[in-house]
Amino acid sequence: MPEGLAEGVPVLAVAVLAILCLTGAWLDVRYRRLPNWLCGVTALAGLAQAALVHQAHPAPLWSFALHGAVALVVGIGLFALRWIGGGDAKFYAGLACWIPFERGAVMLVSVCLAGFVVLLGWFTLRRLQGKKIMGGKNDEAAKLPFGIAIALGAFLAFTA
Repeated sequence: MPEGLAEGVPVLAVAVLAILCLTGAWLDVRYRRLPNWLCGVTALAGLAQAALVHQAHPAPLWSFALHGAVALVVGIGLFALRWIGGGDAKFYAGLACWIPFERGAVMLVSVCLAGFVVLLGWFTLRRLQGKKIMGGKNDEAAKLPFGIAIALGAFLAFTA
């Protein structure tokens, strides 16, 4: 088993999560969209790995489903306040299904820290390109693709 991975988690599960995270990050960078199909597949894959890999985590399956459900409800609230995008809320909730509720704070902190790094990188890139840090409301290309931070933070929380 590669060093740093949670004890008992198969490399296949880590690979599937990596593919889903990379897909979400790429789609958010390329199209500024995190489609429903990706969020749904991510959630189902997370619950499937939780059900199939009992020895890797002592938490019951409902703990993974609860984390996803709570993340979705909170995300919908943040979306209603216009603090985050709808795709970000759904992608975070889908990835939350990979991590038991008891470790939800680890995922949240990981995503926040990754978000800070992505934000610094994004601001630096925009400045080097000679662009304003914040674009206009209708400037899709100027929006921060936060799916990168969600993917990175969730992956780090899962493999920690």
